[in-house]
Amino acid sequence: MQSIRRLRLLKSISVMLVFAVFAALAAACSAGDDSDDPNNRRTLRIGLMSGSKEDESYLRQQYSDMFELAKKNIDIEFQYASDWSSMRFASEEEMKEQQRVDNYEKLKEMMTGANPVDVLILDQGTVARLIQDNLLVPLDSYIKKDKIDLEAFVPAVMDTLREIGNNQIYGLTPTFSSSVLFYNKKLFSEAGVNPPTDGMTWDQIFDLAVQMSKGTGKDRVFGLSLSDWGGDLNFYSVNNIVAPLKLRMYDDKGETMSVDTPQWERAWKRPVELYRQKVIPNQEDLMPDPQETNEGVRYDPYSNRPFFTNRVAMTIGGAYMINELKTFNENVDKLKKYQLIDWDIVTYPTLPEMPDVGGSMYLGSIMVVNSKAQNPDDAWEFIKFSTSKETAKFKARSTYEMSSLTEFIKPIDGLSYNIEAFYKLKPNKFEYNEAEDKLNRERPNLMYISTIGDQLFQKALRGDLTVKEALQEWQANGNKLLQEIKTNPTGELDLTPYMSDEMSRQKEMVPRAAGG
Repeated sequence: MQSIRRLRLLKSISVMLVFAVFAALAAACSAGDDSDDPNNRRTLRIGLMSGSKEDESYLRQQYSDMFELAKKNIDIEFQYASDWSSMRFASEEEMKEQQRVDNYEKLKEMMTGANPVDVLILDQGTVARLIQDNLLVPLDSYIKKDKIDLEAFVPAVMDTLREIGNNQIYGLTPTFSSSVLFYNKKLFSEAGVNPPTDGMTWDQIFDLAVQMSKGTGKDRVFGLSLSDWGGDLNFYSVNNIVAPLKLRMYDDKGETMSVDTPQWERAWKRPVELYRQKVIPNQEDLMPDPQETNEGVRYDPYSNRPFFTNRVAMTIGGAYMINELKTFNENVDKLKKYQLIDWDIVTYPTLPEMPDVGGSMYLGSIMVVNSKAQNPDDAWEFIKFSTSKETAKFKARSTYEMSSLTEFIKPIDGLSYNIEAFYKLKPNKFEYNEAEDKLNRERPNLMYISTIGDQLFQKALRGDLTVKEALQEWQANGNKLLQEIKTNPTGELDLTPYMSDEMSRQKEMVPRAAGG
C-alpha cells in the first residue's frame, strides 16, 4: 500500500516538474544543435530489465519527458527484457515456461538483435555483468570531450561506478539510495542518554540500545529495530550488518559449507542476545492494543511502525522516511494516540574492521550505452541531460532517492537534520565475482541454502538452539543440500528434511526454475 501511494505521488510530482523545467532545460541545450530540425528526426530506444506498457507513462515522466521536450526531433521508445503485462493472462504452463527464461539472456538479445536498444537503465549488478561481456561503451571519452565535472557528483557514487567498471566509467546515475540510523531525540533526552553520533560501530549502537530499553508490556520502549516496518529479527537483516565482511556461505565450487566459523558466530550472537532480551522487538511486542483506536481516522498507516509510535529509540531507514516523518508530524494532531516525533539521523553503523565503511549504496538507475547502439551519440546526450545540474535541480525535490550531485542534496522544506549521513561514509566495496555469478546462474537452487539458514536462525532466536548449534546444523544440513543441488541444480527440491518441524509437517515441495 505504501509503495502504491509513493508511486502515485511520484507521478503527480513528475507531471508538474516536466512543464516547470522545460524553459530552463531548453536554454541549457547548445545553440548550435539540431534539436529542432524536422528533417533529422531520430528514435532513441531505451532498454530496461523489466517493465510494461502499463508503466510507461510513469517511466516517461521519470526519465524521458523532459529530454523529449528539449530535443524536439528525438522520439523515445522503451523496450523491456521481461514484460510484466504479457504474464497477466498467461496460462499456468506459460507461467512455468516464463520462469525458465533467463532474463539476462533476453536483455542481451535486446541489445544485440536486429534493432538494438541504444541506452539502458539498469542496476549495478547487471551493469557489471554487461561490462564483463563487453556489451557496453566506456563513457570516459564523452566525459572528457564535454568536460563533465565529475567532482560535482557525490564521491561515493563515483567510487562505486569506477569499481563497477574496473576504474573506467561505463555509466552515470542521476540518483542513489542508502540507509542511515534514525533516532528519537526526545526518548534519548528523557532517558538521560547521549544520542548516537556519526561513525559509531554496531557494538556501540547495540550498547546504546540496551541503555534505551525500558518498561514492560505495551509500555515497553525498545532500543533498536533493524527495519522501520514491524518487528522480528531475521537472517537477512543480520547479514546486512556484516555485509562489508563478505562472509561466504559455501566455497567457490558450491560443494562445501563455510558457516561454522567464529566470524559467523559473532555476526549472529549479539543480535540474537538483544532480541531475546527484548532490546530488539518482535511482531507480537508491537501489536496495537485493540482497545486503542484513532476514532474518526479511516486508515492508520503507523500502527505497525514502532518508530512512529515512540516505541523504538533507533531504527534503520532510507530517505523515504524523511518525507513520511514530515507528513506524520504535520498531521499528528489528527491521530489521538500519537505524539510529535523529534528525530534526527546519523551514519549507518560500521564494523570495527572497516570503520570508514557504512552500509551499502544502491545505484538502481545507472544509464549506460549499448556497444551495438545505432544512435550512440544520442544515447550519450540522454545520459548527459539526465545527470545534468539543470535536471538535478528539479529531480532533487524527490525524497525517495538522493541526487547524485552533491549540490542538490539538501534538507527538505526547511527541516534541519544531518543529511550528510546519507553519503558521508564509504559504501561497501562493489566486487563482481564472475565465477560466483556463473555458479548461481547454473545452480539457481543454491538460493535455498539461505532459506535453511533463515530457518535455523529463527530457532536460535526462539532459544531452541544456541547460535553455535544453529550454525553447526546449518553447516551439516547445507553440505547435504549442496550435493543435492549439484545433481539437481534447477528442478524441484524437497526441503522438508532441512526445515523446522513446522515446515516439515507441511510437507512443502519447493519448485525453482532456472534463469529466474
